[in-house]
Amino acid sequence: MNAKALHTLEYDKIINQLNGLTSTSLGREQSEKLSPSRELPIVVRRLAATDEAVRATTFKGAPPFGGITDIRSSLYRAKLQGILQPPELMDTAQFIMGSRRLSRYIALAGEETELPLLSDLCEPLTDFKPLEDEIRRCIDEQGDVLDSASPELASVRRDIRINAGRAREKLESLIRSSSVQKMLQDALITMRNDRYVIPVKQEYRAHFGGIVHDQSGSGATLFIEPEAVVQMNNKLRELKIKELNEVERILRRLSEQVGERAELLAGDAEILGLIDFIFAKASLAHALTATLPEMNDEGRLHLRKARHPLIDIKQAVPIDIVLGEEYASIIVTGPNTGGKTVSLKTIGLLSLMAMSGLFIPAEDGSRLCVFDGIYADIGDEQSIEQSLSTFSSHMTNLISMLSQVTHQSLVLLDELGAGTDPAEGSALAIAILEHLQKLGCRLIATTHYSELKAYAYNREGIINASMEFDVATLRPTYRLLVGVPGRSNAFAIAERLGLPKSIIDHARGEVSEDELKVDSMIASLEQDRLLAQSERQAAERLRREAEKLQNDIQVERDKLQEQKIKVLESAREEARSAIAKAKREAEEIINDLRRLALEEGASVKEHKLIEARRRLEDAVPSPVANTNRSSNAKQGKIEVGDEVKVHSLGGQKGHVVELTGSSEAIVQLGIMKMKVPLTELEPLRKTAASKAPKAQATIVKRTRDESIRTELDLRGMMLDEAIMEVDQFLDEAFLSNLGQVYIIHGKGTGALRTGVQDFLRRHKHVKSYRLGQFGEGGAGVSVAELH
Repeated sequence: MNAKALHTLEYDKIINQLNGLTSTSLGREQSEKLSPSRELPIVVRRLAATDEAVRATTFKGAPPFGGITDIRSSLYRAKLQGILQPPELMDTAQFIMGSRRLSRYIALAGEETELPLLSDLCEPLTDFKPLEDEIRRCIDEQGDVLDSASPELASVRRDIRINAGRAREKLESLIRSSSVQKMLQDALITMRNDRYVIPVKQEYRAHFGGIVHDQSGSGATLFIEPEAVVQMNNKLRELKIKELNEVERILRRLSEQVGERAELLAGDAEILGLIDFIFAKASLAHALTATLPEMNDEGRLHLRKARHPLIDIKQAVPIDIVLGEEYASIIVTGPNTGGKTVSLKTIGLLSLMAMSGLFIPAEDGSRLCVFDGIYADIGDEQSIEQSLSTFSSHMTNLISMLSQVTHQSLVLLDELGAGTDPAEGSALAIAILEHLQKLGCRLIATTHYSELKAYAYNREGIINASMEFDVATLRPTYRLLVGVPGRSNAFAIAERLGLPKSIIDHARGEVSEDELKVDSMIASLEQDRLLAQSERQAAERLRREAEKLQNDIQVERDKLQEQKIKVLESAREEARSAIAKAKREAEEIINDLRRLALEEGASVKEHKLIEARRRLEDAVPSPVANTNRSSNAKQGKIEVGDEVKVHSLGGQKGHVVELTGSSEAIVQLGIMKMKVPLTELEPLRKTAASKAPKAQATIVKRTRDESIRTELDLRGMMLDEAIMEVDQFLDEAFLSNLGQVYIIHGKGTGALRTGVQDFLRRHKHVKSYRLGQFGEGGAGVSVAELH
């Protein structure tokens, strides 16, 4: 990528922001090496990794990078059989722990959202927890080797403590003596050269044997090791040398274990640095309120509400721009300080960010292109040292660009042709534009020349644009208007500021007729744009109002439908209650008649009683169906496997097993198969055709007028209600000469099953009963054999 363009577009400032968001020096190293890529697959993969990190932090918060430091130099020395110091070993243990914690974080985040790239990165990470535990067993958090590191070290340190205690006791007994105290500068024990000594006044040197280890600055005090403790100090010295040797042996052993795993741990360091770098990109996306752009390599660019990432979000004015579809070049005109240069830098910098795998501060759906090069000539780069004028500087940059630009490049030119005679500058600018157009690159150029406005007008592949200027406030709005060339606002500004009208009129007379026509054309275009924008906003407002009105009408319609259903259901419920009450009364009368018939020998025909009860049952209305689902109630073609409702059985649901002809079907109803006329069936929903269960079943042939049931479903009933239903069911089955019936009570707590079976044991029509077998419903069904 062109280094000058990176500097001109301030890409390095984005990298500095990214560096500050890394958590480790490993991640910072990766960030500092970041550069835009020219390969679309690489760019897409980079952006996908950033997107995964953004989603991971959304679900699980910031990742844990604690303990992850750059230990590669320590690993290198350990690999060369060097001895690592305790702090280096502790850093290694912390690194292993940090690696494990980060892997766990990504695994947990992966359960919330798919993270294929981050999961693949973590896959090769090695968990050396045994090594970490061994280091922590031998070294504490302060970097000291613990007594528990080895039995030998514990023994040596115990001997050191014992001997040190004895030496101190000997010296303390000495300095407590009143005859000795007057010879001491201070009654205390101190250390010199790792040996216990006492401070003795210079004049009493001869009264003490032993060794002089030091003296005060004035020479008045000598630090003497009395002869009485020389042997003890010698013993201590021997023990401490032994301690140092044992500590060195322990450190060597741990260093060898680290060295054996040095290559794998170094690889882990590279991976963890890359993961830190990826999460830093996610942090930058959060900081900039940035989004994931769509990428292509076809030269198409579409930015929606794009902002310059280095300008405060509260001050930045978003721009919308499309390039590479209907036109490949844009000529931007407008006053100074109007935002032209910022717009150029925004487009160039956002393209560089996207090609680096960074999110861009723009709305969702923004689209950017992977260019093979981005070239920018922006700003006044006059160099006094090189004796170059502004024009010469621009020309030098342009000449360098023209030798490198291809049809897959993006070229950004600020103040094209400026710095020289306007006539020659405009002519040169047009020639450069035509050359770049022939190359087929994507081009955005800013200019003040009216000739370039006319050049871009009605020319294929190129379009005018301008930075909006509010004449009423004499301020730029910083909005980029594509399709409208910029106007010269000098006369309007001068008039508003109070310049006499006669002077302004005279100035207008000095402007050529062609220039006035161009300015008039621009004014007309701008007026048309403002009118179209106003009408579009009005149309959008009307569309939103119409949608809201339509939604309100639909809500009211749904409410009315629900109220209608509730009213009808209430009426049906009242009717059901009334009929149920009448049914109970009729049952009582029938029971009384049957009892009288048995007691008095009256001739009451049983089938007439059952027929009367059937008429009462048929009088009970069905609940109102939800009319919002009226499509289910339409009679449709019934096929094998369909779920259906059987009207002649009170709306019981089943599945069609077989079509026996054009007018009948065999329906599976629980454990029972039954042949039913198609006119009695209502399809509910289509289901995959399946084979009939291998359960034991009874096939009963019946017609429309038959109402024989071989099973009774009691699930959901109270025991008293269930007993009444069982009694009635057994009577009907007995009169229909059925030898065996099924009573479905479910498993549940067993209370309903126990009550039903107690009733079956006492019932006069029941010969025997048992629980259902495999395929009959098991403990949820009781099978009764009738007399």
